[in-house]
Amino acid sequence: MSLKGKGAVVPILLLAAFVLGCKFSGGSNSNQTAQPANTNTANANTTAANTTASPAKPDADGTITSGTGVEKEKPAAGKGNVQGKVLYNSQPAAGVEVKLCEKFNQYFGGCGGQTFTARTDSAGEYLIKDVPPGVYEGLIAKVFDTGYYVFATSGLVSSAKYKIEEGRTFFAPDANLFKSDLKLLSPKAGAKLGADNIEVKWGPYPDAAYYKFSIYADTSTEAKTEYDFINKRVDGLSYVLDKPLAPGSYTCQVSAYNGSDVKLAESADDIKFTVTGGAAK
Repeated sequence: MSLKGKGAVVPILLLAAFVLGCKFSGGSNSNQTAQPANTNTANANTTAANTTASPAKPDADGTITSGTGVEKEKPAAGKGNVQGKVLYNSQPAAGVEVKLCEKFNQYFGGCGGQTFTARTDSAGEYLIKDVPPGVYEGLIAKVFDTGYYVFATSGLVSSAKYKIEEGRTFFAPDANLFKSDLKLLSPKAGAKLGADNIEVKWGPYPDAAYYKFSIYADTSTEAKTEYDFINKRVDGLSYVLDKPLAPGSYTCQVSAYNGSDVKLAESADDIKFTVTGGAAK
């Protein structure tokens, strides 16, 4: 699911995450969340040239460990560097803005404190230079020319920590961008539906091998979560729910994945519909 920030952000996870409210999307890209221009999430499934991407998951205190690789440039005296790669659909993404944030709040404000910025080259690689040593809370990549960003981590519903050390280069996880332009055709926003045989339908997405949809219940309306419909994989373009939904309000979102299980796109995260318990309207 995506979050939007001041100025803008993804539409894609990274979540962001799913299975919390409007979720965050990630997994091998399956529950990853994109966040707003001051927020975000992303996946890391590929290895940059001459670099071994760091583990996608943080350790017990939420810190991502540096990978290994060949330094593009030695850090300046008393400083550290951050080096990584950004991909879209498993291919290098050039000209993408990447930010390292001293502080990060995925719900309010996004990047805070000292912020360091770089752009990817033709190989999708970036180098953030001359960073004061310390622990940083956000590393995000902008989704092309949109106002959305994704985290350079995988399967997370929040930002991670990155320890930058004096005289060393931190090799970050690869960031897999995903867009938020997948079209959900049904249910439509504001629809009032009967409980049975609800169809979830979406438009085809370029290079998608399969899709996943999630239906989230607004429990304040007495709607009930049906876990079979959270990250439900579908190889086609529609699915008729084989179980009725309890009356109440729900949100539906669909994500597209390529053949390498990398998330490509997601639909808007605010498509809400109501189950009335009566006949579909």
